[in-house]
Amino acid sequence: MLYLDTSALVKLYVDEEEGVELVHQAVREAEGIATSTIAYAEARASLARKQREGTFSSDELRGVVSDLDDDWPNYTRLDTANFVSLRAGKLAELHELRGFDSIHLASALRLSEMFEDLRFLAFDSRLTTAARNTSLNLYEKPNSI
Repeated sequence: MLYLDTSALVKLYVDEEEGVELVHQAVREAEGIATSTIAYAEARASLARKQREGTFSSDELRGVVSDLDDDWPNYTRLDTANFVSLRAGKLAELHELRGFDSIHLASALRLSEMFEDLRFLAFDSRLTTAARNTSLNLYEKPNSI
Protein backbone atom coordinates (compact mmCIF):
# COMPACT_ATOMS: atom_id res chain seq x y z
CA MET A 1 0.00 0.00 0.00
CA LEU A 2 1.28 3.45 -0.93
CA TYR A 3 0.18 6.55 0.99
CA LEU A 4 0.20 9.75 -1.06
CA ASP A 5 -0.08 13.14 0.58
CA THR A 6 -1.64 15.85 -1.58
CA SER A 7 1.68 17.03 -3.01
CA ALA A 8 2.24 13.52 -4.38
CA LEU A 9 -1.39 12.90 -5.37
CA VAL A 10 -1.56 16.03 -7.54
CA LYS A 11 1.43 14.77 -9.52
CA LEU A 12 -0.81 12.02 -10.89
CA TYR A 13 -2.83 14.73 -12.68
CA VAL A 14 -0.22 17.39 -13.56
CA ASP A 15 2.50 16.31 -15.96
CA GLU A 16 4.72 19.39 -15.72
CA GLU A 17 5.77 19.02 -12.07
CA GLU A 18 9.05 17.79 -10.67
CA GLY A 19 8.63 14.31 -9.24
CA VAL A 20 5.88 13.15 -11.62
CA GLU A 21 7.94 10.16 -12.81
CA LEU A 22 8.68 9.11 -9.24
CA VAL A 23 4.97 9.18 -8.29
CA HIS A 24 3.94 7.22 -11.37
CA GLN A 25 6.67 4.63 -10.68
CA ALA A 26 5.56 4.32 -7.06
CA VAL A 27 1.93 3.89 -8.10
CA ARG A 28 2.85 1.21 -10.65
CA GLU A 29 4.67 -0.72 -7.91
CA ALA A 30 1.91 -0.38 -5.33
CA GLU A 31 -0.94 -2.80 -4.78
CA GLY A 32 -3.14 0.07 -3.68
CA ILE A 33 -3.15 3.82 -3.08
CA ALA A 34 -4.18 5.41 0.22
CA THR A 35 -4.66 8.99 1.36
CA SER A 36 -6.64 11.12 3.77
CA THR A 37 -10.07 12.43 2.80
CA ILE A 38 -8.66 15.95 3.13
CA ALA A 39 -6.51 15.27 0.07
CA TYR A 40 -9.53 15.70 -2.21
CA ALA A 41 -10.21 19.29 -1.14
CA GLU A 42 -6.50 20.09 -1.10
CA ALA A 43 -6.02 18.60 -4.58
CA ARG A 44 -8.98 20.52 -5.99
CA ALA A 45 -7.61 23.74 -4.49
CA SER A 46 -4.17 23.03 -5.95
CA LEU A 47 -5.56 22.22 -9.38
CA ALA A 48 -7.74 25.36 -9.39
CA ARG A 49 -4.71 27.45 -8.41
CA LYS A 50 -2.78 25.95 -11.32
CA GLN A 51 -5.59 26.96 -13.66
CA ARG A 52 -5.54 30.52 -12.29
CA GLU A 53 -1.76 30.60 -12.80
CA GLY A 54 -2.09 29.47 -16.41
CA THR A 55 -0.91 25.86 -16.14
CA PHE A 56 -4.35 24.67 -17.30
CA SER A 57 -7.11 26.15 -19.41
CA SER A 58 -10.61 25.94 -17.95
CA ASP A 59 -11.33 22.92 -20.14
CA GLU A 60 -8.11 21.20 -19.07
CA LEU A 61 -8.98 21.85 -15.43
CA ARG A 62 -12.38 20.22 -15.94
CA GLY A 63 -10.60 17.23 -17.49
CA VAL A 64 -8.13 16.71 -14.65
CA VAL A 65 -10.90 17.19 -12.06
CA SER A 66 -12.93 14.57 -13.91
CA ASP A 67 -9.93 12.21 -13.81
CA LEU A 68 -9.51 12.83 -10.07
CA ASP A 69 -13.23 12.20 -9.51
CA ASP A 70 -13.03 8.96 -11.51
CA ASP A 71 -10.02 7.75 -9.53
CA TRP A 72 -11.12 8.90 -6.06
CA PRO A 73 -13.36 5.88 -5.26
CA ASN A 74 -10.42 3.56 -6.02
CA TYR A 75 -8.19 5.07 -3.34
CA THR A 76 -8.24 3.80 0.24
CA ARG A 77 -9.29 6.92 2.13
CA LEU A 78 -9.04 7.55 5.84
CA ASP A 79 -11.58 9.94 7.33
CA THR A 80 -10.28 12.66 9.56
CA ALA A 81 -11.88 11.21 12.66
CA ASN A 82 -11.39 12.52 16.18
CA PHE A 83 -8.60 9.99 16.79
CA VAL A 84 -6.70 11.17 13.71
CA SER A 85 -7.25 14.84 14.56
CA LEU A 86 -5.97 14.42 18.11
CA ARG A 87 -2.92 12.53 16.91
CA ALA A 88 -2.36 15.14 14.19
CA GLY A 89 -2.34 17.91 16.77
CA LYS A 90 0.38 16.16 18.74
CA LEU A 91 2.38 15.49 15.58
CA ALA A 92 2.04 19.13 14.44
CA GLU A 93 3.52 20.32 17.70
CA LEU A 94 6.22 17.67 17.88
CA HIS A 95 7.41 18.02 14.27
CA GLU A 96 6.52 21.68 13.60
CA LEU A 97 4.08 20.70 10.84
CA ARG A 98 1.29 22.64 9.18
CA GLY A 99 -2.19 21.42 10.03
CA PHE A 100 -3.00 19.43 6.90
CA ASP A 101 0.50 17.94 6.80
CA SER A 102 0.02 16.70 10.35
CA ILE A 103 -3.31 15.15 9.32
CA HIS A 104 -1.58 13.34 6.45
CA LEU A 105 1.10 12.06 8.82
CA ALA A 106 -1.47 10.93 11.40
CA SER A 107 -3.56 9.28 8.67
CA ALA A 108 -0.55 7.43 7.26
CA LEU A 109 0.44 6.26 10.74
CA ARG A 110 -3.09 4.99 11.36
CA LEU A 111 -3.17 3.19 8.01
CA SER A 112 0.26 1.68 8.70
CA GLU A 113 -1.38 -0.10 11.63
CA MET A 114 -3.75 -1.75 9.12
CA PHE A 115 -1.29 -2.28 6.26
CA GLU A 116 2.11 -3.39 7.54
CA ASP A 117 3.75 -2.80 4.16
CA LEU A 118 2.50 0.79 3.78
CA ARG A 119 4.99 3.22 2.27
CA PHE A 120 4.68 7.01 2.50
CA LEU A 121 5.35 9.47 -0.32
CA ALA A 122 5.31 13.26 0.01
CA PHE A 123 7.27 16.14 -1.47
CA ASP A 124 7.29 18.52 1.49
CA SER A 125 10.69 18.24 3.17
CA ARG A 126 9.43 18.94 6.68
CA LEU A 127 6.67 16.35 6.32
CA THR A 128 9.08 13.80 4.85
CA THR A 129 11.51 14.39 7.71
CA ALA A 130 8.71 13.98 10.25
CA ALA A 131 7.59 10.75 8.57
CA ARG A 132 11.16 9.47 8.61
CA ASN A 133 11.27 10.14 12.38
CA THR A 134 8.21 7.96 12.97
CA SER A 135 7.65 4.29 12.30
CA LEU A 136 6.61 4.96 8.67
CA ASN A 137 8.44 3.45 5.73
CA LEU A 138 9.11 6.04 3.06
CA TYR A 139 8.93 5.31 -0.63
CA GLU A 140 12.52 5.70 -1.76
CA LYS A 141 13.51 6.78 -5.23
CA PRO A 142 14.62 3.77 -7.31
CA ASN A 143 17.96 4.09 -9.10
CA SER A 144 16.27 3.94 -12.51
CA ILE A 145 14.40 7.23 -12.08
